[in-house]
Formats: sequence, structure tokens, C-alpha cells
Amino acid sequence: MLHFIYNPNAGNNNEARKANILKKLYAVPNSKVWETTKPLEATNFTKKAIEDNASRIIAVGGDGTVNEVASVLTETTIPLGIIPIGSGNGLARHLNIPIQFEAALDRAINGHEIGIDVGLLNNKMFFCTAGIGFDAKVAQLFAKSSKRGFFNYIKATLSALTMYQPIEISINHGPMQKVYSLTFANASQFGSNAYISPFSDLQDAYLEMVKIKPISILNAGLLVMQLFSKKIHQSTKVNIQSIKSITIQYMEKEPLHIDGEALLTDHATLEISIDPLALLVIV
Repeated sequence: MLHFIYNPNAGNNNEARKANILKKLYAVPNSKVWETTKPLEATNFTKKAIEDNASRIIAVGGDGTVNEVASVLTETTIPLGIIPIGSGNGLARHLNIPIQFEAALDRAINGHEIGIDVGLLNNKMFFCTAGIGFDAKVAQLFAKSSKRGFFNYIKATLSALTMYQPIEISINHGPMQKVYSLTFANASQFGSNAYISPFSDLQDAYLEMVKIKPISILNAGLLVMQLFSKKIHQSTKVNIQSIKSITIQYMEKEPLHIDGEALLTDHATLEISIDPLALLVIV
């Protein structure tokens, strides 16, 4: 049986759109629909779907919903399907899963399985990107907004530009250094075709550590252009390094994002590593 886990708060869908999504999900033969109402509920629904002997579990939402479902499925052989309706949809875009709902639904039902790598940050799983610094500040501001969608993400980005200061970190217990942001990329983009690590491969058993040096607002604007044109690696302000594991010294209670979801660091040491081909995904 197929199990759909649907987050109606993902993206910027109106009530008519939500009703249409539910109608099409309920029309799928031999399936069950779980509709979330609060954070982390997708995790609990995934566990219940596993107990119900689900053959495929399909996350209908954004990267946060995908993360909740996928984090449970890494311990199983049940494949994850993705119907992307979020603001960024980074993992879906990397996997060339259609953004159009009906096409994504067909792919989730009829597609084939592949294995992909899973990133770990202090044992929290991420499937697309995780990071500290500017991107985490944007995620924090976006989370505080009452509205979703790409436009509101841009508003959060512009707001962060006016107040943000570089952070100070140590890599593998080396000297302290200032960076604008530090991203760990499993997939190539944050979402919405913002390519933070254009050459990342979900099956190569490596993460890419993308370090951006302190920059001015003017240089930040240029960097954004390179981000969307898939050329950020050409910037002299950017260093990209392939890693299997690394240790970062930072500060507790500072912004952190995991697959776009805003969190705070819970420890002064961040341990980043990769679990190769630990998740089955339908493509």
C-alpha cells in the first residue's frame, strides 16, 4: 500500500489548491493519506505507515517534510517518494523530480528506486544541505514569517543582508577564522535553483563543504547572481572542499539550518559526516 504524508502548510498553496491536492491523493487506489497539523507529526506518521506495511511512503511537502519522513526511512528498505510543494524543493530539483503536482504524483507511484547518501550533523540527518552563518540566519528569519513561498524567502534574504555579521569558527581544531557562511552540501542546491554546490553528487559518498569568506553587501549581490547562474564555484570568495567528515568549533544557541529548517546549535562542536547510500528514493 502507498502512504502519502501531506503537509498542507508547505509552500504558498491556497485553500482551493489544498483541496485539489487532497482530492487527487485520495483518488489513488490502494493508498492511505496522512495530513500533518504540526511540526514533527510527519515523523510519527511515517512510523505508523511502516507498522502498516507500507510499500512506498511519499512525502507531499517541502524539504522539511521530506527530512522528517526520510529520517525514519533510512533504517528501512521502504523507498521515499517526493511530491514537492514547498518553497525551495532542493532535493526534488536535484533529483529531477517534476515540480508540477500531477507529474510528480505519477513519478512517485511509477518511478524506480535509487540509493542516495545521507549527511549527518551531530547525528541529525540532512539530505540536501545544512549550514551555519548567513544561510542559517535567512532560515531563522523565514521561519518567523507568517507566510511561506519563494517571494517571502527573498524578503528574508534581503532583511538578513542589512543586519548580518560574519561568524567565527574553527575547522578541525585549527585557528579561528571568520566566514560569511559555511554550508555542507549533499545535493547541489538550497532549492529554487540556487546552486550552492553545483557539482555535488548524491551517490559519491562525499559532502561538499562550501566556505564563503566575509564579503560586502555589494559582493553579496554578485554572489547571489552566481548562485542562481550555477557559477558560485568561480567566485574568489568561495572555497568548495569534498569531505567525508569534519569537526567545526562554533557557538551554542546560534542559528543553524538543516534542509532549510531553522534550528539553534545545541553544542559548541559540530560533527559532520556522511552515511553512503543510506536512503532509497523514487526517481
